[in-house]
Amino acid sequence: MDRIVGVETEYGCLMSSEELRCNSEVWPAKVKNYLFNKAGAGTIDLHYRDYEEPPGNGGFLLNGGRLYLDMGHIEYASPECLHLHDLVIYEMAGDTLLRESLAALEASDRVSFIKNNVDHHTGATFGCHENYLMKREAQFTPSVLGTLLTFLATRQVFTGAGRVGQANPLAFDFEPPQVETPVAFQLSQRADHIVNDIYQWVQFNRAIINARDEPLADYRKYRRLHLLIGDSNMSPFANALKIGTTACVLSLLEQRQLPRNLVLNDAVRSTRDISRDSTRKWIVDLENGKTIGALDVQWQFHDLAQRHLRGKDPETDWLLETWSFVLESLEQNPQALIGGVDWITKKWLLETFMESEKVGWDDPWLQSLDLEYHNIDLARGLFFSVTPGKRVAEWNSSFEPATATRVPPANTRAAGRARAVAYFQDRHQPYVINWDSIAHDSRDFLVMGDPFETYNTEVDKFLAKPRPVTNQDEHE
Repeated sequence: MDRIVGVETEYGCLMSSEELRCNSEVWPAKVKNYLFNKAGAGTIDLHYRDYEEPPGNGGFLLNGGRLYLDMGHIEYASPECLHLHDLVIYEMAGDTLLRESLAALEASDRVSFIKNNVDHHTGATFGCHENYLMKREAQFTPSVLGTLLTFLATRQVFTGAGRVGQANPLAFDFEPPQVETPVAFQLSQRADHIVNDIYQWVQFNRAIINARDEPLADYRKYRRLHLLIGDSNMSPFANALKIGTTACVLSLLEQRQLPRNLVLNDAVRSTRDISRDSTRKWIVDLENGKTIGALDVQWQFHDLAQRHLRGKDPETDWLLETWSFVLESLEQNPQALIGGVDWITKKWLLETFMESEKVGWDDPWLQSLDLEYHNIDLARGLFFSVTPGKRVAEWNSSFEPATATRVPPANTRAAGRARAVAYFQDRHQPYVINWDSIAHDSRDFLVMGDPFETYNTEVDKFLAKPRPVTNQDEHE
C-alpha cells in the first residue's frame, strides 16, 4: 500500500436486562478507565483536547493509537499504518482491547461491544472513519472530486456491512423525508445516514467526505482525506478491500490517472439507491446523462489500477488480484464471498435463519440477529460462526493482533509516539501527547510532522533532556 492510513471505529454497547438499570454510558467509561488505570494500556490525557474532551476522557495507547469516549461511545483510533496487513491488524487490536477488558472485569456474560454503525432502537448512527495521508499538491478539482465520489458510492458492493430495514434521516435543510417503499435488507449501514457529498460540520450533516483540512502532519507537504461513508467491517478480508482499493484510487488521483467522464449526477442519492437495490443491478445516473452499473464503475477503476500500479509491491498485486476476484464473484458466484464480504455473509445467515424459523424480514428477531452479527465476542458474534471459502479463509486467518494492542507499527510515527506513552506511564510528570507532537510540559515541544518517520531517536533525546524539577515531581 505504501500510504499512511488510519481507521477510527466507534463501538456500540449492548447490556443484559440486569445491566439496563445503568446508564448506557457506564460500561464504556468503565472499560476506558480499566484500560488506562488498571491494565496499563496507555497514558490518559491530562489536558482538554476540546470542549467535549476533558482531561481523563481518553488517551494514547502503547500501540501508538488512541482510545477515548465520544458522545457515550468508545472510539478506537488505530495508529498510523504504512502497509495494508498492518492496518487490518491494528484495526482488529481495538476489538481485542475491549474483549480483554470485559473479561478482566468479569462482565463478558452481561455486556457486549458491537462493531456496527446503527442503533435499530433509536435510529442513531455511529461511524467508521477512514483517514488517508495524501500529497498536498494533489489536485482536487470538481471533476476529480466527482470521480472520487463515484468510486466511494459504488465500492459498497463489497465493503457494505449490510443492514435490516432502513432509516430516513433529515437532511441539513430539515426537509421532511418522503414516504418510501419499505426496505427489507440493504448493502450499507451508513448509506441512509449520508445526506451530503462534501461538508465540514459532520455531526448533523454527515457527508461522504469531510472537508476539514486538518492534516495532523506538515500542512505544506500533506493533506488528510477523512471519509465518513464506510461501514465497520467484521471481515478482515472486507476491511482490506475497503482500505486497499481506496488507497489505489488515491494513487491514481495523485498520478492524474483517474477515469474520465465518470461523475455521478447525485452521489448521495446514488449511494442510497445502490444500497437499497435488491435486484443487484446497481444502476446509477452519470452527470453526462448516461447510466452505468456499479460493478462496471469498479471495473474501470480496477483496470486503471492494474495498468498503472501492478508490480509496485506484493501487497498491491495481491489487492489487484483480489479486487478482480471479488468483482467477478459478485457477478457470477456471490456465495464464494461468504465470510469475506459482510453484507453477503449477513444476508446468507439471516436467510438461513428465516427459512429454518419460518419468519419474514419484518420479524423483530432479524434486527437482533443483525446486531449479533457485529458482536466482537468470539463466542457470541455471528460473524465468527461462519466458515469461509479457502481464499477468504487464508486472508482472514493470517492475523494475530494480540501483540498489536501494546506494540506499535515499526515503520511510522506511531513508533516514536508509543515510546513517549511508555515513558510517561512510569512518571508522574506533566505531558501532552498529540498525533503530531509531544510535550514534556506546556513549553517544551517535539514536533513530529512527518508520519513516515519513526522519530525513535528524536523522542529518546527529547525525553532524556535534563529538566528542572516541578512542584508535581516534588510532591510525588
